[in-house]
Amino acid sequence: MTKAEELYISIGQTLENAEQSQMFGKPCFKINGKAFVCFFKHEMVFKLSGEKHREALSLAGSQLFDPSGKNRAMKEWVQIPYEHCGKWEHLAQEALKYVNQTK
Repeated sequence: MTKAEELYISIGQTLENAEQSQMFGKPCFKINGKAFVCFFKHEMVFKLSGEKHREALSLAGSQLFDPSGKNRAMKEWVQIPYEHCGKWEHLAQEALKYVNQTK
């Protein structure tokens, strides 16, 4: 297991009521059955909106999540490289908040 994956798991496990699961065959964490973070290509991916989404996309190397690799990005999901792992926990909390608001 890589450091990135270990960090992803430890962050997810600290989030209240988050459950480890799968999304498109990738590890993710869900709240009330809805995914809000996942792990892909040694990077963490967050479901965000508004200003938090813009902030996440502004980080160097960040991109919209395209799990198929066929130019069909999931517009609310931002993939953040490990070099920004210091921001992962905060972004995970923001993603959790966002998904909880969209019940």
